[in-house]
Amino acid sequence: MRKMRLCGAVLALFAMLLLAACGKDAEGETTRPTESATGTPTAEPTKEATPTAEPTKAPEPTNEPTPTEDPDENGGKDMRERAKLLYQGHGSVRITTPEGKTIYVDPFMGDGYDVPADLILITHSHYDHTQTQLITTKNPDCKTITWAEALAGGTHQSFEFGFVKVEAVEAGYNKNHDVKNCVGYVLTFSDGVSLYLTGDTSTTKQMPELASRKLDYAFFCCDGVYNMGIEEAIACAKTVGAKHSIPYHMVPAQQSGFDRTVAEKFDVPGRIIVAPGEVLTLE
Repeated sequence: MRKMRLCGAVLALFAMLLLAACGKDAEGETTRPTESATGTPTAEPTKEATPTAEPTKAPEPTNEPTPTEDPDENGGKDMRERAKLLYQGHGSVRITTPEGKTIYVDPFMGDGYDVPADLILITHSHYDHTQTQLITTKNPDCKTITWAEALAGGTHQSFEFGFVKVEAVEAGYNKNHDVKNCVGYVLTFSDGVSLYLTGDTSTTKQMPELASRKLDYAFFCCDGVYNMGIEEAIACAKTVGAKHSIPYHMVPAQQSGFDRTVAEKFDVPGRIIVAPGEVLTLE
């Protein structure tokens, strides 16, 4: 009887040891890496996080026109290109049109005669208005209009060049300047801006008519020796009523051609004082 109990205890202990061994094998099986067909252990595939796409940035706005945008719309071209007037001194000016054409009027004083000329305008025959030899280069199609052409047939003439329209107007009416041999000029550029240059003159009968033109710029001589003085020039400027009035030819030619004291006495609405060598943009 005692032997049977002992045998039963041994069998029970053996069974417990067998179950414990099987449990370890099962546990090792769950942690053991799988093997490939070649017998090389392979790791379980790792699941990586899906990368998040960077947010798309909106394109930066630009000021460049789109390919279909017309840069000349809304006055684009006019905003970029304006006629420019270089006051050379005395009665001499050089004008560059919006097209790049160069116009000289009454060459005599100052610098800036090295730009090739496309048009030369002369108001009368006095030496301080006729020094065309100062203009070092003339383009092949350069035209010169003197008082003779401007008064052809005894009538004030007009000339159309495409880049500018030139109209001869009255000048003179004093002992030094005969209205039959002197002119002023009204220039109208391709962008519509207008400019009146009196030349040498006193008050003319035509000035009240010019008021209806609503001119943009007007230059008035005012030396008070060979032409009208400052007070008469002020009255003429008010009669013409240009948007801007500028004094020039304000002292005799034997002097500097410019006197700021005189210019500052030219007290009219819209006055601009331009000194020799300065550039005025006509707009």
